[in-house]
Amino acid sequence: MYAVIKTGGKQRRVEAGKEIKIEKLDANVGEPVIFDNVLLTSMDGKIEIGQPYLEDTKVIGKIIRQAKGPKVIVLKYKRRKGYRRKKGHRQPFTIVKIEGIEG
Repeated sequence: MYAVIKTGGKQRRVEAGKEIKIEKLDANVGEPVIFDNVLLTSMDGKIEIGQPYLEDTKVIGKIIRQAKGPKVIVLKYKRRKGYRRKKGHRQPFTIVKIEGIEG
């Protein structure tokens, strides 16, 4: 059984027992998370598609880790003007373990 959820502006295919890396959630490690925006579920070959979301269907997960991704360097440069700007950015993310799909 799997489901497709929408979180952080992206759609992710999830299965029970798997870990997914998503955009940062405002919750602490160990707290449960409920995803209500379920777009699609598939159980035993039967597929249900929402319009846009499925009613009474939710995906339950648990936050495993909060961290930051690798550093991305942003460099601005204009030739012959002496203008240089160097910035770095690390995107925060959350790792969630999917515990089950209800509905």
